[in-house]
Amino acid sequence: MPQKLLFVCLGNICRSPSAEGIMNHLIAEAGLSQEIICDSAGTSGFHIGEPADRRMSAAAQQQGFTLTSRSRKFEVSDFEEFDLILAMDQDNYDAMLALDRTGRYHHKLKMICEFCQNHSDHDVPDPYYGGPSGFTYVIDLLADACAGLLHYLTQEQRA
Repeated sequence: MPQKLLFVCLGNICRSPSAEGIMNHLIAEAGLSQEIICDSAGTSGFHIGEPADRRMSAAAQQQGFTLTSRSRKFEVSDFEEFDLILAMDQDNYDAMLALDRTGRYHHKLKMICEFCQNHSDHDVPDPYYGGPSGFTYVIDLLADACAGLLHYLTQEQRA
């Protein structure tokens, strides 16, 4: 049974679809597409059905990553569906904690930056209102975090 990962940000058009796209790229490179499945969602429903922000897609493309997901809202049923749910920032994490009123799924929630190997950020900054360098930084940060996450998952499977 494949491990299922869900990446979550606010609108699901910048950070979480980037994490999904980067992680899918790394999984495919490692030959693990049958073992690990990724999706992404937003804590808000602002952009349901929309593709990733064009600026985010361009920044990802420059580094060899393709973003293909469509925005959707995080649902309470996602707690049951996914094995690991990765928040982009503390607000996203807190929003999901609030939805898990019983605390039953708290063990599935993690901050994506916990898996960074070279960056010390706690949160993935939202580049939406900034310039091009913010989008590039988010791709760099998420590439680092996703590489660390893949390492963590493959070590966990060996254990």
